[in-house]
Amino acid sequence: MTSDPGLHMTPEEFRRAGYAAVDWVARYLEEIERFPVLSRVEPGEIRARLPAEPPASGEPWDAIFGDLDDVIIPGITHWQAPGFFGYFPANASPPAVLGDLVSSGLGVQGMLWATSPACTELETHVLDWMVGLLGLPRRFASNGAGGGVIQDTASSATLCALLAAREQASGYATNAEGVDRRFTAYTSVHAHSSVEKAVAVAGIGRGNLRLIECDDVFAMRPDRLEAAIREDAAAGRVPCFVSATVGTTSSSAVDPVPAIAEICARHGLWLHVDAAYAGSAAVCPEFRWINDGLERADSYCCNPHKWLLTNFDCDCFYVADRASLIQTLSVLPEYLRNQATESGAVFDYRDWHVPLGRRFRALKLWFVIRHYGIAGLQRHIRHHVELAQAFTGWVATDGDFELMAPAPLSLVCFRHRGDDAFNERLLQEVNATGKVFLTHTKLNGRFVLRLAVGGTYTERRHVELAWRLLRETAAALAPTG
Repeated sequence: MTSDPGLHMTPEEFRRAGYAAVDWVARYLEEIERFPVLSRVEPGEIRARLPAEPPASGEPWDAIFGDLDDVIIPGITHWQAPGFFGYFPANASPPAVLGDLVSSGLGVQGMLWATSPACTELETHVLDWMVGLLGLPRRFASNGAGGGVIQDTASSATLCALLAAREQASGYATNAEGVDRRFTAYTSVHAHSSVEKAVAVAGIGRGNLRLIECDDVFAMRPDRLEAAIREDAAAGRVPCFVSATVGTTSSSAVDPVPAIAEICARHGLWLHVDAAYAGSAAVCPEFRWINDGLERADSYCCNPHKWLLTNFDCDCFYVADRASLIQTLSVLPEYLRNQATESGAVFDYRDWHVPLGRRFRALKLWFVIRHYGIAGLQRHIRHHVELAQAFTGWVATDGDFELMAPAPLSLVCFRHRGDDAFNERLLQEVNATGKVFLTHTKLNGRFVLRLAVGGTYTERRHVELAWRLLRETAAALAPTG
């Protein structure tokens, strides 16, 4: 490593600043409970603390690190706080942080095997590890027709699956000729919003997405799915894609994948299974019922960055037939041609997703798996499920609160027996304490509170605190007399 004096950091300067950065992160994690979980700044407040123009000359690292405390931290909602129970978790861990650090230090752009063979081959290998770790069908492993790739998020995985489905349904004509027919896609009314965005991006159109009715536990109804497919086919449309969800965002409902897979096979539709949140639970054999029916899915994804201790972003996306995906997304300009690619003996992951460039994401997942091992990852998942089940029991036996959906894993949907306005006020007041943070959804038209257990550092005392705050705040808000 060479240095331009006065411009680039020397190795020793980098080492000192790097130690300081790691110390800052470690101190942040040590002290995280002293911050309000939800940021309290007003819109524009952070920008008002920043200078209008960039510095004319370089600033010392002490000043830069000082601004992390003074400018950045006040505007952070602390996703790694043990009292963070909102949305779904985006849990991080020190091994994953170190993996990201090494990835940044290497500065790899892994678009082709040739641009860094280790970047591609480690990713292939770790994704194959994940097949075994999660008990997924072997058809998703790379030693057959399928394989896995790391996407940024499940939203990108859904888009890529939909594009492949569209191409397959058109005989791989739409990439060249454009969308010239009425394709239709199907998902449940409780599916993630990324499906709606994907149909818009793919040129299918939001008006051709069918939101299928759910049953009383918020899972897709197969009979309604098949009826919608038959109706569209009879009208001359081309049904091409179904997205089933294992662990919906609102309530962690699980669509009946075996029945949906049977319908897709009967009508020739691509079946994608989105297990972004719940999929990580399958590291534990007792939760592998969530994999039922995957042996007939065309694609599948889960997010280690949600519940498997791997920093955002990291989505594991699998296809049963990689040739369909590659044919859909491959473009090979002259400047990317190389001997390894033309040999057909390597994966070029640029052909497995929309972007050309790609980071060395596999390092952080590799670090996590090697540090925790299978037993450690299982302990992590079981701990959170146990905490959520304890909270479920407290709600179920309290006369003032009620459960609103089954809670098979680590998300609990519940509400106070008051009206929607009361529950909304309750949520606001509890979050305003700064000690915990919950979010909401609507189920059957009613305002519902969600408590998602998944933080790396969440312990029983934090779940107990959330429950105590909910009960005490509800008692204080309840009308008297």
